[in-house]
Amino acid sequence: MNNEPKTETFEEKYKVLSKVNYPSDIKNMDISELKLLCADIREYLIDTISEIGGHFGGGLGTVELTVGVHKVFNTPYDLVVWDTGHQAYPHKILTGRKEALKKIRRLGGISGFLKRTESEYDAFGAGHATTSISAALGMAIGRDINNEPDRKVIAIIGDGAMTGGMAYEAMNNSGILKSDLIVILNDNNMSIAPNVWQISNYFTEMISHPDYNKFKGQIWDLTGKLDHFGDRLRKIASRLESGIKAVITPGMLFEALGFRYFGPINGHNLHQVIRILEHSKKLKGPILIHAITEKGKGYKPAEGHVQRLHASTPFDKLTGIAYKKADAPIAYTTIFGNALVEIVKQNPKVVGITAAMPDGTGLDILQKECPKNYFDVGIAEEHGVTFAAGLATQGIIPVVAIYSTFLQRGFDQIIHDVALQKLHVVFVMDRAGLVGADGPTHHGSFDISYLRFIPGIVLMAPKDEAELRDMLYTAVNYKKGPIALRYPRGSALGVPMKEGFETIEIGKAEIISEGEDVALLAFGSMVNYSIKAASLLKEENISAKVVNMRFAKPLDIELLDDIASKFDKIVTLEENSIIGGLGSAVLEYFSDKNYKNDVLRIGLPDAFVEHGTQEELHKILGIDPDGIKQRVISFIHTYQNQSKV
Repeated sequence: MNNEPKTETFEEKYKVLSKVNYPSDIKNMDISELKLLCADIREYLIDTISEIGGHFGGGLGTVELTVGVHKVFNTPYDLVVWDTGHQAYPHKILTGRKEALKKIRRLGGISGFLKRTESEYDAFGAGHATTSISAALGMAIGRDINNEPDRKVIAIIGDGAMTGGMAYEAMNNSGILKSDLIVILNDNNMSIAPNVWQISNYFTEMISHPDYNKFKGQIWDLTGKLDHFGDRLRKIASRLESGIKAVITPGMLFEALGFRYFGPINGHNLHQVIRILEHSKKLKGPILIHAITEKGKGYKPAEGHVQRLHASTPFDKLTGIAYKKADAPIAYTTIFGNALVEIVKQNPKVVGITAAMPDGTGLDILQKECPKNYFDVGIAEEHGVTFAAGLATQGIIPVVAIYSTFLQRGFDQIIHDVALQKLHVVFVMDRAGLVGADGPTHHGSFDISYLRFIPGIVLMAPKDEAELRDMLYTAVNYKKGPIALRYPRGSALGVPMKEGFETIEIGKAEIISEGEDVALLAFGSMVNYSIKAASLLKEENISAKVVNMRFAKPLDIELLDDIASKFDKIVTLEENSIIGGLGSAVLEYFSDKNYKNDVLRIGLPDAFVEHGTQEELHKILGIDPDGIKQRVISFIHTYQNQSKV
């Protein structure tokens, strides 16, 4: 007799969700069935993401908003623009990707963010924050030009994106253009929760109701016919309405930007969400609905915690604790965070700056140990860079720790506010190179290229964690202008680390091993791969010299001159776009010197690389040790054959 417990089928476990594949499937559901659907979506998210990992807390907080939007609006004809993909997992579940969620962020699976090529329901691609209102306004104006008055455009912004200035630039422009646009502010800031109270709810429903707005319009028309007396009545009425809103809502800022403000509402009260959306879609002009939600809603280990389980590797469903790899080396991010604390304790004029990513950049360690030297500017990289420039004018040494992909957002500020004024700002770029599952929106593929041509900047990358510490120390003590260093995502190499720091000579490379047949000039994360590739090449009777270039700018030109005189065949290796990176710098120098060496550049292709693990992507692109070996062999044999012709 089989005593094993019976496994529930999908239909048995998720009774309502099993019947839903697309938004059309929920149009005729009543509120009780929709609530059961919300419960199923939460359970499915918890079950799935606990097994495979992914963005988690944000999606749990948007379940009711997502169901409400797809219930009320005619998607995909009506356009829904999400701000980043963290909060959009429920959206993916309801738009034909329920089964595909099991392979999200995996090689060949669906993206962890929004992607136009993935689904017609993804109206706009989004991996970086604060883009939704700008994109939605563009769509709304496009709709107006195309004469589609019944088409609705909805932007859902949240998860901290309202700390970015671009959102307010877009809102200001929306208020001027006055095109029909609905913005839903998904606010999961716990401190605002007390504002959700019954009088506010009642007033919000009242001022959004069609009868109220019809009456308001009639009064406005009538007073417009009463000359001077009518103007006085209008002013009194406007002040009365504004005064009431100011007393019981926090929305006067949005009103000043030209939006009609409704809220705050309880974003987990599905009945209220649907009712406010139904009312709002009948109104004209820019509208903002302020919904209070809880990040991690419905899963105790994630509730009430700003950072925990925002994104996670696989974790235990009961405890929420992530599974850890046995004996995994410490992460580069942690190495950096600890080193910065040591440096700050030596020199209190050193400060750390993050753009809403303290845990992701390792600055949470500084926040805990030296809170007065820690600054979080929000998702506002542009401001963060210029803020650092201002600090530098006063003799403070700012260390700006931002992911490589996000530092792109502060590009003009790096040039205009920092480099042009030769200010000593240290840029630390975490997640340089391919980051893995987050894919093309988050790969740090371009920082060598977009920083290298800036006059006066120093650009370096460590081969391991010990060198990372020394490079950070070197950067803090440089003082001649902007200086940047990059390092990859994930675990370091596990090399021994000495106490204290050593200064590295600016622009000086390091010879790792000697060779005779080919020179491998490697930068950052590619040094370790090159060492391994050289070992594999040795088995093929090819002797490779391995150089840790350390600096993409300035180059070690003395070493390059020596290598050019001794090697016909030279290979550059970097985890950056092949256009404009280290290899380009070497070729530019060789061209200026009229050197005729054969040079092979190995790096990332001139393309956006999709998601997968770092190891999978490195292998596919041929930049892992075996791939390097094969490409070097082909390079050598190709030129040998050409020389015989």
